[in-house]
Amino acid sequence: MTAVDTRTLPAAPAARRFSWPAWGWSLIGVLAVWAVIIAVRPGSPFDPITQALSLAPFLVLVALGQMLVITLGPGNIDVSVGTIISMTSYVSVAIGVTHGPVVGLLAAVAAGALAGAVSVAAILVLRVPPIIATLATSLIVTSATLLLADAARGGADPALRTFVNAKVVGIPVIAIIVAAVTVLTWFVLRHTQLGLSIIAVGQSARAAERAGIKVALVTATAYLISAGFAGLVGGLLAAYISPSTVLGTSYMLDSIAVVVIGGTLISGGRPVPVGAWTGALFFVLLSGLLNLVGWSVGAQNVLKGVLVVLVVIVASAATGTGRSSIRRLRDSTRSRTSTPSTPSQKEPIHG
Repeated sequence: MTAVDTRTLPAAPAARRFSWPAWGWSLIGVLAVWAVIIAVRPGSPFDPITQALSLAPFLVLVALGQMLVITLGPGNIDVSVGTIISMTSYVSVAIGVTHGPVVGLLAAVAAGALAGAVSVAAILVLRVPPIIATLATSLIVTSATLLLADAARGGADPALRTFVNAKVVGIPVIAIIVAAVTVLTWFVLRHTQLGLSIIAVGQSARAAERAGIKVALVTATAYLISAGFAGLVGGLLAAYISPSTVLGTSYMLDSIAVVVIGGTLISGGRPVPVGAWTGALFFVLLSGLLNLVGWSVGAQNVLKGVLVVLVVIVASAATGTGRSSIRRLRDSTRSRTSTPSTPSQKEPIHG
């Protein structure tokens, strides 16, 4: 028998390990809350999901825009989306009365993008921190909303109301459309220069800039898309509910919470579009359950805040982002405190 040299044989392919999806925990949360609702309120098991699919798409749209901003990296967050929703609900109705619902929705998107442009100018030109810039935009938009509310007359176009409430085989049409937008967002993030640039900036803005990516343009685009999505949601909610100065109040915090719960890294660089759906469904079902058992809105917000903090802690521990942030802070502190004290350190001499 001839001996076979096993060293020359090709290595057997390693078994592919199952990778737990970033949105997996929020999906488990959806299923768990759904099960509890069925236990508390007997009836058709699919009623809670059907009701959630009527409300979740609006939150998903806002969360998708918020996700793009958060993906840009630490410090990037858009706190103006709630007030933009309230303002554009009036814009959509005011324009839609004379020019039709489609033009009204486009006007709402344009008004949202205009508000986003104010934030972009403050962030990129004036170098204001994003949270402060978007907060300032929020105050400006709130003033505009009050003026529009005083002049508001009538409601949304009946055709738009019919569209927003339409269903196909029991599934809301708006949910199908937003699902398509989610797929498109995933494709853009994974297969286009813009999406890859957003992720690259979130992972390291300095490295992205050295690689030739126009960080300012990418940042501006993300904020404009976020504001535009919020404007679109304002126009749609004006038909689904009605225009209101507080229509978007809950969407600011909820959009951030949904993004984090859905698996997107708060430290940036990893967007999870599918997580916008699992996170939104979890929050909508959870709100329904808490309303069912008699929890107040304040208590619900406390619970949501605790959940977001827990998710951030778990995500940081699992991915190491928390440790890397602490390491960067420690290294930065050391570099500031270790000043050269002897000539042997070859300190440069400036004339």
